[in-house]
Amino acid sequence: MNKEDIEKLSNIIKNSDNIVFFSGAGISTKSNIPDFRSAEGIYNQELDINYAPEYLLSRTFFNENPDFFSRYYKEKLINTDAKPNDAHKVVAKLEEMGKVKAVITQNIDNLHQMAGSKNVIEIHGTLSRHYCIDCNKQFPMEYVLRDIGLSRCDECGGVIRPDVVLYEEALDQEALEKSVDYVMRADTLIVVGSSLIVYPAAGLVRYFKGDNLVIINMDDTKYDKIADLVFHEDISDVLSLAMNYEK
Repeated sequence: MNKEDIEKLSNIIKNSDNIVFFSGAGISTKSNIPDFRSAEGIYNQELDINYAPEYLLSRTFFNENPDFFSRYYKEKLINTDAKPNDAHKVVAKLEEMGKVKAVITQNIDNLHQMAGSKNVIEIHGTLSRHYCIDCNKQFPMEYVLRDIGLSRCDECGGVIRPDVVLYEEALDQEALEKSVDYVMRADTLIVVGSSLIVYPAAGLVRYFKGDNLVIINMDDTKYDKIADLVFHEDISDVLSLAMNYEK
């Protein structure tokens, strides 16, 4: 790992007081949650059926096959043993220090909150919340995990679904507007673990007008060429080294 770049990142963090983190699936892989597009990711896993994961996680599939949808997301997306890793903890620590003003995440795993982050904007929702599609009663994850497949509301018998944004569904407009506002006011934007190819979330980078754009992701992104610092390294290692850097 380049020592000069770690020093630069350390100085950026020290001299910034309005940092926004934008996180994707790559920040959670060390917590044993697979990402989507890597060789070991969800989209490349062998399935017993001839459906693409994007279709299995679509509104159309949910409407037509709610039981199969429920079995799939509970098996592939929920990991009750997952714990925040060092990267999540560094982000939370920086917020506690007053440097990080918001965490905008594409993730649905709740690990930022478990690590202690308070101001988290979940633009794709979260698996920690579920609701009845008929009466809108809210349910925790523990309730639906009692069933292998479809779970039903104990009030009206309606189908319960996770509070996540499926393919073919629009992102929450309020969450998007808040995200844009935080990005536009940030002096530093640090992107961690996102391929920056899923829109409209990835388009948030375009609103950044601050001083330092930092990208930490194992693979290239199309924004690398305009970033001030780019690391194709382990996120936990980069952030931990930058936090503890001493000349």
